[in-house]
Amino acid sequence: MCRALLYLGEPVLLDNFLYQPDSALVRQSYMPKMLSMLNLAGFGLRAWDPSSHNPDRAYSYYSQQLPVFDRNLKNLAEKIRAGCLLAHVRGVPYHTRVEISLQNCHPFHFKDVPLVMAHNGDLSRFSEMKPLLSSHIPPSLISQIHGTTDSEWVYALLVSQLPDPQRHPSADELAKAVERTIGIIRDARKKLGIATSSSFNLFIADGTQLAAVRYCFDFGCYQTEDAARLHEANLTYLSLWYTAGRDYGLHDGEWKMTGGSENATSVLVASEPLTRDTAAWVEVPEYSMLHATTRRGHPMIAIRSLE
Repeated sequence: MCRALLYLGEPVLLDNFLYQPDSALVRQSYMPKMLSMLNLAGFGLRAWDPSSHNPDRAYSYYSQQLPVFDRNLKNLAEKIRAGCLLAHVRGVPYHTRVEISLQNCHPFHFKDVPLVMAHNGDLSRFSEMKPLLSSHIPPSLISQIHGTTDSEWVYALLVSQLPDPQRHPSADELAKAVERTIGIIRDARKKLGIATSSSFNLFIADGTQLAAVRYCFDFGCYQTEDAARLHEANLTYLSLWYTAGRDYGLHDGEWKMTGGSENATSVLVASEPLTRDTAAWVEVPEYSMLHATTRRGHPMIAIRSLE
């Protein structure tokens, strides 16, 4: 399965997320600590730099090669600082039917839509669900789906539930869009008789806010005929953690945030903790959405329960 991270706060060098820490995101692609599978199917990021030209427009980088061997990514990571970041390494089932391409690399982004999204999960029998989902997505967005993943369809469905996809949603609008997206997928699964456990972690950002969803459809359920081919990531809840603080970096030989949550200026969310010391990291509860934005330089973090 995939590994991903979100960040919002003081501008930080991308190298300090992707390559340098004990469990940096690129290290998680070949040596994850909370998932046994390797993540070998590509890399992507969106990074917002408040000091750059046109700061509302994110840097974007996508590659289908392994990020640990990507010299261009390493060079950019040593140069670019981001105040908001969504980065993702893609993991897929080991099978010849899987499509490895740039179109399938996360995070997904449609024209004139501020929101970008990455997915960590595997929706069982998703190809059967597309006709049921398409009625909830306008043609202008369906026409922008170019890849073959369930994830890009989830992104199109999520964006379609917003009051206005072309503006930054409020926290409540985003939460309601997530809930409606989950409800539509749940109804489609019910109509098709799908009761196979399917993981569904989402990572969402727009440069001003971030959201992370930890969810699983029909956890612990799998039909006899599906048991043998059930993706191993669906046998447990996919991991998701967060921490808040200030001055994220290397302090006295250890990667960490300082100052504690009361004095926080930044929030970091990841599939698994990036640092060796995990004491300051908190696990995102199952069936919930974490949302964070900044107010007067401080992150405002809220966790909302989902059905």
